[in-house]
Amino acid sequence: MKINLHLNGAEYTIDLSTPFADLSMPVGDVARAWYINAPTFSPVILGDWKGSVAMGGGVNFFSINFNPHAHGTHTETAGHITKERHSVHEHFKNPFSIVLVLYPLVEDGKVSMVNFEKAWQEAERKGGTKGVSTVILKTDCGNANRSRNYSNSDWPYLDAEIGAFLRTAGIDHLIIDQPSVDQEEDGGALACHRSFWGDHPEKSLHRTITELAHIPDHVVPGNYLLNLQVAPMQNDAAPSRPMLYLLEQH
Repeated sequence: MKINLHLNGAEYTIDLSTPFADLSMPVGDVARAWYINAPTFSPVILGDWKGSVAMGGGVNFFSINFNPHAHGTHTETAGHITKERHSVHEHFKNPFSIVLVLYPLVEDGKVSMVNFEKAWQEAERKGGTKGVSTVILKTDCGNANRSRNYSNSDWPYLDAEIGAFLRTAGIDHLIIDQPSVDQEEDGGALACHRSFWGDHPEKSLHRTITELAHIPDHVVPGNYLLNLQVAPMQNDAAPSRPMLYLLEQH
């Protein structure tokens, strides 16, 4: 299935039947963080009935115990930091967007505003920031490990100024290949989360942050079409599957 897209005065063709990259990591015994063990999958047992074919049951009927923030790729709304709980399912309504992938330099364990601006300005010179509402930041370049326990790893994080810059620039969705845009241990400040959603996060519930994405090395800096698929869960965060598609200019 192919579609035509008019963007910034140019015409593009997109083949929706062949995604260029799946940026998700599944809920399973794979990438996890926040000091929580791997998810558990257990068959339902009701008297003599067992929800497992291997145990003699007619079907597999498993319950799953997991945490959306800790296990696999997930997308969260500003309900993550508000007193009132807000569901990402109720507020995320824009699965398709034009995305800009950036490889900002990581120094001293973080992406500084200076290094982010360098990557942004390089894309801007090439016209890559026009029409963009999603930014993907690849910080773990060359690391294709999709089964890593990130707990106690002090992963690279973003300067809080980056969140404020993206909000001012009209970026509604931020995707990163780390468990959080903020430092693993920051005393509960969540500075970049708060700067991205602003002083009144309840007014930014349509804007999302996606974390623990897997960004393979063949996804080079530039523009793509994004289909951000978010599981329908009544929670501030839910498992998600960001899918990238190539923009083929006519």
